[in-house]
Amino acid sequence: FAVVWWSAATFVTPFARTVPLMIAARIGLGIGEGVTPPALYSMTARWIPARERSRVIAFDLTGVYLGLMIAFPIAVWLMTTWGWPWVFYVFGLLGVVWSGLWYFLVTSRPEDHPTISPAELAYIQQDRPHADPVETVPWRLFFSSSAFWALLVGQFCALWTWYMFLTWMPIYLVNVWGFSLQEMGLYLMLPYLAMLIIANTAGWIADGLLQRGMSPTLVRKGFQGLSFAGSAVCLILLSATSSQWLALLYITLGLGAVAVSAAGFLVNHLDIGPRYAGVLMGIANTVGTVPGILAPIVTGFIIQSTGSWDLVFFLAAGISGVGLVVWLLFASGEQIFE
Repeated sequence: FAVVWWSAATFVTPFARTVPLMIAARIGLGIGEGVTPPALYSMTARWIPARERSRVIAFDLTGVYLGLMIAFPIAVWLMTTWGWPWVFYVFGLLGVVWSGLWYFLVTSRPEDHPTISPAELAYIQQDRPHADPVETVPWRLFFSSSAFWALLVGQFCALWTWYMFLTWMPIYLVNVWGFSLQEMGLYLMLPYLAMLIIANTAGWIADGLLQRGMSPTLVRKGFQGLSFAGSAVCLILLSATSSQWLALLYITLGLGAVAVSAAGFLVNHLDIGPRYAGVLMGIANTVGTVPGILAPIVTGFIIQSTGSWDLVFFLAAGISGVGLVVWLLFASGEQIFE
């Protein structure tokens, strides 16, 4: 339902010929997108053994990065060949096709899937936490937990850098470094290719460390700490470079560092409360969309007021630093909410 909804919002966007209608179309898109992460995490809690969570969340994210890698050059080709409205028509129709496949091939619980083998079902159930449907949500317990607050702060701080690059990177490469529209569409594949590779590598390594007996808290703190520190360093280097190719390299490495979050905060909802993973992701993702609102606006304001991209990068690096401190002090990889 969510993907059908946002696909419809995507498809009708070219018909929004006034600012209020365009805002309505974008809000409609966001409403559909907002349903997906909680649904995905609830389903992951029911389908995925605990020892495979990191790699599965990382593999889920592969779809995001692969989609972005493909979307940029395809969007540029559609715009230059058929006109910009076809970007929205094509992507909207693709979402509807996907929704039909999902509806017929997927079940919420492995026990309900018509083609699952007894061996696979037993494999899932032997290492799957208790995840019965939630009847009451312990809101007070959530908000009295320092680990939950660390998750909220971590999600906000990591996604600030993500949204900043997602919304402004094309303009930055074209206006600051002189890449053409076609070059921008091609080179923007590189950061997302790095994210795809690094996220999956981090997920597999994290699961391997957990299977060898390493503390879940140490694993989550280590990977997310590396993510925050790496992205901050790359942002600072980006502000100091005078080479377009080094700029592209630092952007690629910086977003690669953000992708290490696949073994950090992005799987932490399933660690601290697998039964409530959908609810926890819903709350955290709400907080995580705040930088999706603020980062593009603040970035635009800074550039318009000062003309300085350095301030944009320093701000994002500082926010990553705050996330690093809070995460290392308060995050946990243990199950807290039964």
